[in-house]
Amino acid sequence: LVTLYYTDHHYPPVKKIADASETGAATNIITGFSVGLETTAIPAILIGLSLLISYWCGTMSGILNGGLYGTAVATVGMLMVCAYVLAMDTFGPIADNAGGIVEMSEAPENVRKRMDKLDAAGNTTKALTKGYAIGSASLAVFLLFNAYMADIAKLTNKVFDVVNLADVHVFVGALLGAMLVFLFASFAIRAVSKTAQSVIEAVRIQFKNPAIMAGTEKPDYAAVIDITTQGALKNMVIPGILVIGFPIIIGVTMKYQALAGFLMVATITGILLALILNNSGGAWDNAKKFIESGAHGGKGSEAHKAAVIGDTLGDPFKDTAGPSLHVLIKLLATLTLVLAPLFI
Repeated sequence: LVTLYYTDHHYPPVKKIADASETGAATNIITGFSVGLETTAIPAILIGLSLLISYWCGTMSGILNGGLYGTAVATVGMLMVCAYVLAMDTFGPIADNAGGIVEMSEAPENVRKRMDKLDAAGNTTKALTKGYAIGSASLAVFLLFNAYMADIAKLTNKVFDVVNLADVHVFVGALLGAMLVFLFASFAIRAVSKTAQSVIEAVRIQFKNPAIMAGTEKPDYAAVIDITTQGALKNMVIPGILVIGFPIIIGVTMKYQALAGFLMVATITGILLALILNNSGGAWDNAKKFIESGAHGGKGSEAHKAAVIGDTLGDPFKDTAGPSLHVLIKLLATLTLVLAPLFI
């Protein structure tokens, strides 16, 4: 419901971004980013309440480690509807690509209007599924973090149920955990930028061919597909190595307590940054769709041009960096749990 409120054009946040587009791309971006930052508040409270209530319910059961059992049940409960969530997630790209086909085939105006509405609905469903993903990831990572602490306690034969942030090694580990999330997001967004630049250069070269522009010769689509495929693989090698190597180095050099601080803060930061990127991207996209539906001058207006720029910024946010952070926090939690004996 919170994601719907912040990313659907029927509600004030997206309308505010559309209004800001009247005065140019800069105000569109400023308003969109402020909406993204605002979206962290209610989800963080709801995730916190979910953990507290499920933990309390588990504790009241009276079984051993009942609190963790309660959060495990809550996590499984969220995952029970995964088939429906996957259906919602795939609806978005299908509607988006159908819209592209309608536009390229020069279908009648009434068909395009229908597809624009379906595309806007698809943007919202994609945002909803990302909100679901980060919620379920938060609960799952809390369990993995507790499993890591239990594993360390078993390996050291000592009680390990408190992470002391006043310890200098733990504090440094926590600081580096927060930094890794931002650095990883930076690499992901930059990968999109690099690949996009290569695609634009390839397209510009083809634009110089008069036959292609006249429609008598087909463009070389394969060249662009090669660029995007190679870019997707090559540009994510360094972030992948970073995510695997960084926690191992911290764990080996500063040991398991520092790594616990690293994991705790990286998880919290990853959840909040993913919310910002996912929701701001969805809001920017639907602000553009709202204007295209006829608001603020419709397609071709100055507000529409500004909204297109905002949407272009939002795409790597919601389609690349945001979803990849879900994977990042789960990977960090799993990696530290599996390699726990190295950090004693």
